[in-house]
Amino acid sequence: MTTRWLNPDEQRAWRAYIGAAHLLEDALDRQLQQEAGMPHLYYSILAFLSEAPERRLRMTDLAEQLKITRSRLTYAVTRLEKDGMVRREACQWDKRGSIATLTDEGMTVLEGAAPGHGEAVRTHLFDRLSPEQVRQLEEIFTTVAEGFRGEESEAAPWRRRSGACS
Repeated sequence: MTTRWLNPDEQRAWRAYIGAAHLLEDALDRQLQQEAGMPHLYYSILAFLSEAPERRLRMTDLAEQLKITRSRLTYAVTRLEKDGMVRREACQWDKRGSIATLTDEGMTVLEGAAPGHGEAVRTHLFDRLSPEQVRQLEEIFTTVAEGFRGEESEAAPWRRRSGACS
């Protein structure tokens, strides 16, 4: 099999993406740690739960929305559970699954953290882009993410087997 190396344009685009993604994630993580005492992942979990019906999601569905492994989600939810922000309960229709629920305390923490986080996202990303670039950004990354949805393999992190409860 022949290796399909990146051409110079692809290599520059790839390196630009990697550099920007690392810088953006670092800036958002630092802002949330300083202002809310939590990493970006924990904020994202609270945010997704807040938007779900009854502030509840099955753990496997939450992992898919977050684009992370089930074991990473389980670890994070366990920490949020200890802090009283999330409650986990057995899934009534699937004995192997569990449901994560955002507590009132978690909602209060999220509401306190949201303004600063929104401002950080705006400052570090959207203020630097034109409306056309914002549209293109959504289109590009939606296309990339949808490519993983059809993967039958374990390319999608939420499908990986790790022994964690889903």
